[in-house]
Amino acid sequence: MKRLLDARVHFGHQTRRWNPKMGRYIYGNRHGIYIIDLSKTLECINEAYTALKEIVADSGKVLFVGTKELSQELIVSEATRSGSFYVVNRWLGGTLTNFKTIESRIRYLKQLESDDSDGVLDRLPKKEAILLRKEKAKLATTLAGIKEMRRLPQALVVVNSETEHIAIKEARKLKIPVFGIVDTNSDPDLIDYPIPANDDAPSSIQLIINLLADAVVEAKGGDPIVAYLKDDEEEVTMKDAVRLADKENAERLARIRAQRRARREHYERQQALRAKRQRYQVKEEVSEEEDEGLEVEESVEEKPKKKALPKKETVVKKEADVIVEEEVVEKPKVKKVAKKVTKVEDEEEGE
Repeated sequence: MKRLLDARVHFGHQTRRWNPKMGRYIYGNRHGIYIIDLSKTLECINEAYTALKEIVADSGKVLFVGTKELSQELIVSEATRSGSFYVVNRWLGGTLTNFKTIESRIRYLKQLESDDSDGVLDRLPKKEAILLRKEKAKLATTLAGIKEMRRLPQALVVVNSETEHIAIKEARKLKIPVFGIVDTNSDPDLIDYPIPANDDAPSSIQLIINLLADAVVEAKGGDPIVAYLKDDEEEVTMKDAVRLADKENAERLARIRAQRRARREHYERQQALRAKRQRYQVKEEVSEEEDEGLEVEESVEEKPKKKALPKKETVVKKEADVIVEEEVVEKPKVKKVAKKVTKVEDEEEGE
């Protein structure tokens, strides 16, 4: 139980995300998170361990399924260690219920691999050879863990019952016993041998999968690496789990406060830099305006003074006025002289 506590198996999901059917496996909630009862988890592990060991001892084969990236490497290593099959990429619909089609694809993959190794693909047109090699790579990725599976497995082990619901449905239809981890948001009735545990923490997943793989290894005469190894430390209770939950919550709140403080300090620094940049831009604009004003004054001083246009106009106008006045004055004089001349002529004629 100490190892279960250290692996954070007892942490469930938030209280707003839960399945009422998991109520019998829940010890309580703390800070909005459900606490799984580790004593119930230990009972379920013992039951699943014994059942899986009996299936393998009866020449049964086990299929491990974990398509989430979090558990892919673990599933491959533990399935290989226990001599079992595995699926870590996309689950192909009908892998169990339509196994004949899967068998045909496996035979086709083996044929492509044989042709590639014998050099048959090299003698084909280049484009056709490229397409066949791409198809071979795709099939090899999808069918890597079940390429040697000649018949249906006698047991199915799943990491996450919510993610692998299609595989569980196919296994239940064929009455293949299912072993799996169920969190507080899962439906335990869909699993024949449910193990209530945290399905999000890598340490929790690793411990549970190691235990189930040890059951397979022990049934084949091997030595387990985790199962039923005695702890040197003292036994723990659920009170220790609650205290650990309080400690985890305090650390989480401290991290949140530190993150908020860091974000606030970063925001204040950005605001100060922005204000400084704006002041610098304003100073640059003012200095540019002053420089432009000095340039204008210098250009005005350098230009030579010219006579104003309005004075020229007034002079012209005055000159024009003088000319007009002279003409007006001269004309009447001419007329008067003419009249005098005419008078003199009349007098001479009268004499």
